[in-house]
Amino acid sequence: MKKFVSLVLALTMVLSLAACGSKAGGDLNTVEAGKLHMSTNAAFPPYEMMTDDGGFEGIDVEVAEAIAKKLGLELVVDDMGFDAALTAVQTGQSDIAMAGITVTEDRLEVMDFSDSYATGIQVIIVKKDSPAVQSIDDLDSAALIGTQKATTGYIYCSDTPENGGYGEDHVIAFDTGALAVMALVNGQVDCVVIDNEPAKAFVAENPGLEILDTEFAVEDYAIGFAKGNDTLKDAVNSAMAELKADGTFQRIVDKYITAE
Repeated sequence: MKKFVSLVLALTMVLSLAACGSKAGGDLNTVEAGKLHMSTNAAFPPYEMMTDDGGFEGIDVEVAEAIAKKLGLELVVDDMGFDAALTAVQTGQSDIAMAGITVTEDRLEVMDFSDSYATGIQVIIVKKDSPAVQSIDDLDSAALIGTQKATTGYIYCSDTPENGGYGEDHVIAFDTGALAVMALVNGQVDCVVIDNEPAKAFVAENPGLEILDTEFAVEDYAIGFAKGNDTLKDAVNSAMAELKADGTFQRIVDKYITAE
């Protein structure tokens, strides 16, 4: 009898553990069972970029991998244009969107966001000794401002002067930040408005460029979800909190961003 009771208890524990594992990966309303699809634009160092062998790396990529592991899922990185990455999560083609995404009122109308995990600073890249742009006040008279398509840099700059922008006629949107910077190098634009960390990477690769001292804007980065997918959002928030508490998140950041 004791052996029978022990067997029943053992089976109960096994079934209980199996149920827990199933809940971790199976009840999160993901696009593909057992996997966490992350839409991103892998041209945004140090948050997401491609490796020489065609893989992906960066802060967002490694954080997403750590989150997926905690949820019992396998991370799948879906690389695409920045605006497409936002659309993918809104339409259910991806589970999360991570690409240095800023929370804005307009985006909150079409998608949900996790708790903020980083602060982004928009800065201005110019040519050294630029005659056109020497301070943020010169953006009013700048002939052309380069930005990445669909980013907050584009949104801010292309807005009307009444709303603090410079108008669409003064802004050129490029598919990637790298293309915007190349346009600056080639003299097609007078400056580029982009996030600080990728700006530092681009300037390091192009010795003739520099970042103006004045910040253009300060923003919060968060993970994007489809509207109403609260189960996955809550699970990701919990996982992120654990990663911050145990030091994993900071170790990932320190790997890519050195203290100044």
